[in-house]
Amino acid sequence: MLSDWQITIPEVGTLRASEPPIVVITSNRTREIHDAVKRRCFYHWVDFPDAPRELEILHRKAPKAREALSKEVVAFVQRLRKKRSVQAAGGRRDDRLGELPGGARRVALDPETVNNTLACCLKYRDDLERVAGEEAARLVGEARAAARR
Repeated sequence: MLSDWQITIPEVGTLRASEPPIVVITSNRTREIHDAVKRRCFYHWVDFPDAPRELEILHRKAPKAREALSKEVVAFVQRLRKKRSVQAAGGRRDDRLGELPGGARRVALDPETVNNTLACCLKYRDDLERVAGEEAARLVGEARAAARR
């Protein structure tokens, strides 16, 4: 389809480019991109935002959220992302996550809410089980402390 410079959308029909298109391919790394495609690409890694940028995004997306809650949520998600997945020596997995979280109406972040909404942030069952309960409570406490600073 890329080599023909056209794409067919069932509801719209066939769209043809008058000039060679610039194509943006995104990947969440769940499937490998074929070498033939990789040879023709420029790569740009888009990392997760730092806390100030994430707070700015949250303000734009949820302008009515309380400031304290916004800060707690950002601090919590930032801590969650630090739990990256790695294989420990001997083939054991450590307590870090297999997939990093991406970004309910509440007035405060609390362990119960976190436990009930973790599936919004975490994609793998192992990660949900790893964070739920005491670990969620610990991370909420750290996030609250960080948000007050």
